[in-house]
Amino acid sequence: MRTGDAVKDGKKFAWLVGVFLVAYFLPLGDAKVSNAVLEAFRLLQWYAINHTLACVVPAMFIAGAISTFLSQASVMRYLGPRSNRALAYSVASVSGVILAVCSCSVLPMFAGIYTMGAGLGPASAFLYSGPAINVMAIFLSARVLGLELGVGRTVGAVVFAFVIGLLMAAIFRRGEEKRAQAALQMPASPPSPRPLWKTALYFLCMVLFLVFSDWYNTNDVTIAMRDGTVVKANIRYQTRDSLDIQEYDSTGRLSPEVRRLNRADVAKTEPIPGFVMTVHAIKWLLAGAMGLAVLLMVWRWFSREEVRQWMQATWDFGLMIVPLLFGGVFLTGFIGGLLPEKWVAGFVGGNSLVSNFVASFVGMLWYFATLTEVPIVEMLMRLGMGKGPALGLLLAGPALSLPSILVIYKIVGFRRTFVFCALTVVLSTIVGYLFGWIVP
Repeated sequence: MRTGDAVKDGKKFAWLVGVFLVAYFLPLGDAKVSNAVLEAFRLLQWYAINHTLACVVPAMFIAGAISTFLSQASVMRYLGPRSNRALAYSVASVSGVILAVCSCSVLPMFAGIYTMGAGLGPASAFLYSGPAINVMAIFLSARVLGLELGVGRTVGAVVFAFVIGLLMAAIFRRGEEKRAQAALQMPASPPSPRPLWKTALYFLCMVLFLVFSDWYNTNDVTIAMRDGTVVKANIRYQTRDSLDIQEYDSTGRLSPEVRRLNRADVAKTEPIPGFVMTVHAIKWLLAGAMGLAVLLMVWRWFSREEVRQWMQATWDFGLMIVPLLFGGVFLTGFIGGLLPEKWVAGFVGGNSLVSNFVASFVGMLWYFATLTEVPIVEMLMRLGMGKGPALGLLLAGPALSLPSILVIYKIVGFRRTFVFCALTVVLSTIVGYLFGWIVP
């Protein structure tokens, strides 16, 4: 048996043993544990309903297209280890301003550009920037959490993408040189049968489909109950049978308490109007228009063999990433059921290094859908979280999560994943501590 096959079989065996031990010893009779299991399934259902089809699946198709229709030479020229650093890191670091995606949804695109030869540095900058910052996050953070936190998050996220990317490239310089040498010795890709503008338009429409299909839902709603009461609230999570909400008080601030409503008791929910929700109401029309444009281009410009390769690449990415995402989301829900947010808030008060580290570390593991970190941080601040830990969580949280860590490990291995996570947590801790000291 080859060494590689033995290692793969060993990993599979370890997973099987782990699942067996959990199933054998999990104390389901304990109320906290059984509740955590239920919360894990609730979070998984919420993820399946709200993010899998609208965000993860389109991202898979984009990743498959990257590996099929972009030549390795082009990726190496603009994002490879020997590309122009200023251009490569600038593009990667500001990509999040356009892509309003969560830490899980950016993974297929990261996998696509990395497997095509992108340098670890630019790819890591893209991996951090994609979910960490976008236009809506800038304005929502400033409006809800205050101008200081909004500016701190914006500047910190862009700078972090540069710094983390450069440090990852420097730490793993030797391995990256080997990757670059191996890529140079591969046979040249055949020239594209299409002019560049056609390929660019095709990718633009797919990215716009992702942007519109995953358009941000403020989740600010007016809820009419069947008993006649009316509640103005923000929906944190929703499943087929319940809504978890935070109510707005008379001053317009969110209550720190999360309340669960049974859907059977809810007569109607109406979104609170605004520009974002106006676009959200027609997002599937906009996404559908982009989807039809992609289908038309594929029909007119692509051969049947190219489409087959695209579908195969998309399928391969799905098999690699989706099971890890679902497992990570389930595990996140289970841990969240055992460690409620009020418990976390008790460790992130003040502005000590410990509180900043706890906030950054918890943020690294916690799963945040796009922009849900803002009402969560607001609630934690109402419970006593300091401004420094709040910024630390905002810098570490959206960029990473337990599901995304599992997938990153699958793509780049343990050492690179560990260093990427460590850099994110350490930098978030230091910047959060300094921010809390400067901004009382």
